[in-house]
Amino acid sequence: MVKKSKTQTPLTAYDAQGQKTRVLEWWAIEAFFVSQEDKKKWSLKVALSEGFVDLEHRGVVYNMTLFDQDTNKQYIYYVRSPGARLQIKNNALDARYDDSYMKGAYPTYEMHFHDHDNDIEIDFTSHAESFPHWVAQEITQGWLPMGIGFYRYGFIPKTRVSGTMKLQGKSLTISGDGYFEHVWGSFDYEHPWSTLSGLFKTLRVYKKLGFWWLEHHPLKIPKTITLSTENNPLGYDWVWALFDNGWSLFYGNAMFWIMDGPAAGVLIFTKDGKTYTEFSDITFHYTKTTYAKDHDFLYPTELEILAKKGKETLHFTCAITSDIREYIRTSGKHRFWTGLAICEAPGIIKGSYNDGAQTIPLSGVCKIEPQRELSFLGHNMLTIGFLLPPKGVGITMHLESHFFKKDISASVHLAPRPKIQLKMKRIDPSTIHPGT
Repeated sequence: MVKKSKTQTPLTAYDAQGQKTRVLEWWAIEAFFVSQEDKKKWSLKVALSEGFVDLEHRGVVYNMTLFDQDTNKQYIYYVRSPGARLQIKNNALDARYDDSYMKGAYPTYEMHFHDHDNDIEIDFTSHAESFPHWVAQEITQGWLPMGIGFYRYGFIPKTRVSGTMKLQGKSLTISGDGYFEHVWGSFDYEHPWSTLSGLFKTLRVYKKLGFWWLEHHPLKIPKTITLSTENNPLGYDWVWALFDNGWSLFYGNAMFWIMDGPAAGVLIFTKDGKTYTEFSDITFHYTKTTYAKDHDFLYPTELEILAKKGKETLHFTCAITSDIREYIRTSGKHRFWTGLAICEAPGIIKGSYNDGAQTIPLSGVCKIEPQRELSFLGHNMLTIGFLLPPKGVGITMHLESHFFKKDISASVHLAPRPKIQLKMKRIDPSTIHPGT
């Protein structure tokens, strides 16, 4: 059943008691727009974030990426300022860093972004055409777990963008569509298991999400399942999509080591921007992947998703169409986690929606952003296959381990004929180039 969003007011940075609960908070926008003078297509992401361990240790990140989709060129501006603070006004959206800012009140926001390195200034109005919505709004009132911390994730999936862009002295008029999100919580990417202050709250959130997931996923043995070290629960796959018919969706999946199979996340779909359907019965498959050799991890560049709820079915493929910006922040502060990676690029989406009575073809644009918390183990992938009656009874396993530099295949069949196989070979590090 489709439920109407209860959140129709601006998203705020306070819990129910009016207290700030964050050690990390960010505001981010995404946009697809066209420059009217030359008819070029652009994709933009800007994030303003502030984090702190205590009142004495704060830091700010200003991250801006502009994709010229016609020439496949990227303009990247990244500023990390330890000890700095954003200029923030409480109970309103007004977040500033240097001369860049996001400000306003639902449904209209003013944005000004300055890339000093590449001589780019972007000014536009973002007018919401959708109600705000919390991820997991109907399950946990919008709270999500991160390690042993927690956070709240609010977004507006469709806004109308119009304004100007000055690119290296050239003034352009821009118009298009956008997305806005606001996230804050008591969590830390560099120390995901050390945020003890909200442990009991986090456990309650895990419990609610776990029972919700089990309620919508019948327990059965899959034909195959693939697990990997880089798809640990501290990373996620993220997709925002706008369809040509005006519909939009948000997909966020914390993988729980799963690389192919049932998703542990949520897909939020809206036709009119007022009512939202949250899908939880989701299966995902990576149809194409890329290997980041310097940091030894794999991430998707094309993924297929099948989501079901009642009579409704969404089936689509998202594919990156531009060169990928790989942002990787290494860390020597943790013995197990070596860094954080965010790989982003614009793309296209194609598929269909079935409401039980008719099938509607869908196409549009999307933004794909896999995020990975990197492990010192590197890339290790285990694929398990199950042979089930009436075809037989057995199990097959294939392990590709860069940590142990081994490729191992094993199978045990009990029926129709007993059979055991084991193959092992060494992986030469110089030949490693996974990805499809």
